[in-house]
Amino acid sequence: MTVGTTARRGIDALAGVLRLVGMLIVLVLVVHIVLTLLDANQANQLAMLIHQTADTFNLGLSNLFLPADPKLGVVLNYGTAALIWFAITTVVVRLVRRIP
Repeated sequence: MTVGTTARRGIDALAGVLRLVGMLIVLVLVVHIVLTLLDANQANQLAMLIHQTADTFNLGLSNLFLPADPKLGVVLNYGTAALIWFAITTVVVRLVRRIP
């Protein structure tokens, strides 16, 4: 095995980890949207954990849109954050994979 092959495996592994982390963030945001739409019990520990984690990764967009329906606001705001995280993840992974 050559040094180049080892480096390539390391870069591929790094890209895989970055993709996994990014997609987990997107998943948390989407699950938060779904729990909100389904009127999940906000006192439930899992629902609270998802909500708090989604607030951590919402990119400050939790009040970007302020429609009359608060559920629509969650869909628009957290959905926008999820799309941005997806785009960021895609770009970063592609850049990492381009490392020679």
